[in-house]
Amino acid sequence: KQYLHTMTGAVITGCFTMASIAAFHLLKQQHQDISRRYLSVAVLVGFPASMIAAMPTGDWEAKQVQQHQPVKFAAMEGHFHTEDGAGLVILGQPNLQEMKIDNPIIIPKALSFLTHASWNARVKGLTEYDRDLWPDNIELLYFSYHIMAGLGTLFIALMGISLVLVLKRKLHTSRFILWLLMLSLPFPFIANTAGWFTTEIGRQPWLIYNLMKTADGASNNISQGNVMFTLLGFMGLYLLLSVLYFFLVTRIIGKGPELINQPETETEGVA
Repeated sequence: KQYLHTMTGAVITGCFTMASIAAFHLLKQQHQDISRRYLSVAVLVGFPASMIAAMPTGDWEAKQVQQHQPVKFAAMEGHFHTEDGAGLVILGQPNLQEMKIDNPIIIPKALSFLTHASWNARVKGLTEYDRDLWPDNIELLYFSYHIMAGLGTLFIALMGISLVLVLKRKLHTSRFILWLLMLSLPFPFIANTAGWFTTEIGRQPWLIYNLMKTADGASNNISQGNVMFTLLGFMGLYLLLSVLYFFLVTRIIGKGPELINQPETETEGVA
């Protein structure tokens, strides 16, 4: 189920990349014909992919987390206290001192329904579990999850509007939507990264869930200097690759699509 959710996210990223590049060329009034075609393909694939990422794959993933990792689920939802008919937090800031969500926007009873298909089902909160089982950074986990979910909702809305315009053959002339599509390029990458933040931060403090803690997996034979050297090395390598990637991709996008001339083949008639 996590594989399906992840692969759907990859498809969404590809579709938004195509749509963003096509919108860029259409706004500059260049490569019009081919840009219209791959913009339409991006939208026709991107809308169902965005829907599938939310339902059913996202729904499956959330229910699986609630069943097998209830502490992680409570933390990422900002659900501090056990409650019958628990509400779904849409916006708000987690307050660990007072064990509540500040400035909340909540859909009443929605969390109970989404997890148990019952409006009045009981959902356990963080305070139900020992503090040493809580994730190390609840605030980052909470915001990562809500950024992912919020952007996923935005993807559905933007691709849905674009699909309607494609069917009406008006998308290539709707400059406002084209601007939104062009500027949306980084959002799928942010959503995917936030999703993996949710996965990896949420499974803490466990290296192997319920069997081995991360602290127990550290080796006494590796010094802090070795760890820092390796970390800085990887960061430097990824920074270099990111700069090269950005340079090459922006150059290719600015140049536009190249049409490959097919060689003409001569056919001989049969006497």
